[in-house]
Amino acid sequence: MPSSLQLHRTTTAAVDTCHHQKQQPSPPTTLTTFFPLPTGVSVPDMVSAYHFHTLGPNQCCSAVVQTINAPVETVWSVVRRFDNPQAYKHFLKSCHVIVGDGNVGSLREVHVISGLPAAFSTERLEILDDEHHVLSFSVVGGVHRLNNYKSVTTLHASNKGNGTVVVESFVVDIPPGNTREDTCTFVDTIVRCNLQSLAQMAENMATKNHCHHPPKLFQRK
Repeated sequence: MPSSLQLHRTTTAAVDTCHHQKQQPSPPTTLTTFFPLPTGVSVPDMVSAYHFHTLGPNQCCSAVVQTINAPVETVWSVVRRFDNPQAYKHFLKSCHVIVGDGNVGSLREVHVISGLPAAFSTERLEILDDEHHVLSFSVVGGVHRLNNYKSVTTLHASNKGNGTVVVESFVVDIPPGNTREDTCTFVDTIVRCNLQSLAQMAENMATKNHCHHPPKLFQRK
């Protein structure tokens, strides 16, 4: 289990109540609730509420945090585009909304670049909260190895300057033949690359906006 995962609560539900003399009871199914933010990362209570995940016995969970030197509104204008994730997710080749209009419940089909252990995935928009800057989607089909994948991305203002803190957490099944650590490391790497790309894009946007709207001190009267 990755050291960044913090165990929060464990509940056990019995799945076999049969007591046949010659039949051993099946092992219980354990559901574990994780709050996967790295140690030392502090987020507002409203934000943390979105990053608790209930895991089955063959699932893993992790989170990546990225600080961006751009206002929340600028970063959110990119993240909220459920129809255009390839704008900053460079592992994606294309995206098409196949059901809905980009609001909650919409389905999109994304195709990935060659070289990854996947071809395409069908994803459903679960949360789109413009007020609190929260987006969540789940993978519901496709040709890939990330079964039962669910992602939650939240944005909040940084305590230092006019920046943004992005937190993206996920839960996913561990593919056969892989370990929990391998799975989390693989997905962490992809998410981290995506958020670094988002940071570069949003910071470039913020710089252009600043240049187009110079401080009043330097504006001509």
